[in-house]
Amino acid sequence: MPGVYISYPFCAQKCTFCNFASAVAARPSVKRYETALLDELRAQDWPWLPETLYLGGGTPSLMTPEFLRSVAKAIPSQNLTEATLECAPGTVSSEAIAAWRQCGINRVSLGVQSFVTAELRQTGRTHTAGIVEREVELLRAAGISNINVDLIAGLPGQTRESWETSLAWIERLKPPHVSVYIFEVDEDSRLGNEILLGGARYGAPNVPTDDLVSDLYETAVERLGCLGLRRYEISNFAQPGCESRHNLKYWRLEPYLGFGLDAHSFDGKRRWSNPDTLDAYLARSGKSTTLTNAVEERFFVGLRLMDGIEPTGEEWARFAQPIAKWVDAGMLEKAGPRLRLSSAGVLVSNEVFQEFLT
Repeated sequence: MPGVYISYPFCAQKCTFCNFASAVAARPSVKRYETALLDELRAQDWPWLPETLYLGGGTPSLMTPEFLRSVAKAIPSQNLTEATLECAPGTVSSEAIAAWRQCGINRVSLGVQSFVTAELRQTGRTHTAGIVEREVELLRAAGISNINVDLIAGLPGQTRESWETSLAWIERLKPPHVSVYIFEVDEDSRLGNEILLGGARYGAPNVPTDDLVSDLYETAVERLGCLGLRRYEISNFAQPGCESRHNLKYWRLEPYLGFGLDAHSFDGKRRWSNPDTLDAYLARSGKSTTLTNAVEERFFVGLRLMDGIEPTGEEWARFAQPIAKWVDAGMLEKAGPRLRLSSAGVLVSNEVFQEFLT
């Protein structure tokens, strides 16, 4: 069954590494957005019942209990098995958790990024490892044990030693799910743009080298594996049964609907998205729609999963040359009828994926 994604694109502060369509906004703008989002949700025809719900952003943990209840009420919840709320550390309280649970939230994703104070301050984050520890305890005490922790490899000033500190905190807190993202240098974040311009703000000169970032990622794979967190997707690790059901829909090309600023939707054949600026979204300026190339997407998206994909006979023949090239190079592996990235191939996955775009 389909999933539902809801975008709440507001934050208490904009992190230097963030390249999402999110911002700090005055309360009048937030209220206008909330009204528009509820209008969009209430106008939706629901011919099916969603299985998963994911509230992302931004910082949806900043939603007031009243608004969150309105959102939850607008979504059919009879068949929901997983409802995830993204949280910034420092926004979790016993009162907030109680409201979340009343709205059906049963999974929380904490955007920790690092447990090292110096690294956090460089990015603009204000939490500490101690705050994260207390909030994890609060969540578990309230009955939410399905917790994800985000980490980023490649932050300014990051070293092997500081990365070990963050991984030691993961071992201490024992979340059942961890996401490890590699910082992407692009012009859509302040830090990325500063690096591209050769500037010195936001710690840009102290970003780790590509080789070091690769080592940090590989270290995480090994350490998390020892903790029973299996890598099931390039950036995601989980105990058995704790994989993100909602995010798996993206990689398995299952349908989902997105609501709010820059939210994307997919029905199996078409993709469409809402405007990515607040003014355009509030003006109801329409959606951008594209037809999908099913074969390309199966390889480009499906190969992100460590289990890989099972190509058809036609696909084996069509992509015989790039498959042979990357298998010979040790970046792809054949496992019976399946094709998957090797451990080495994960680190050059974008190069591999490009071979399957026509």
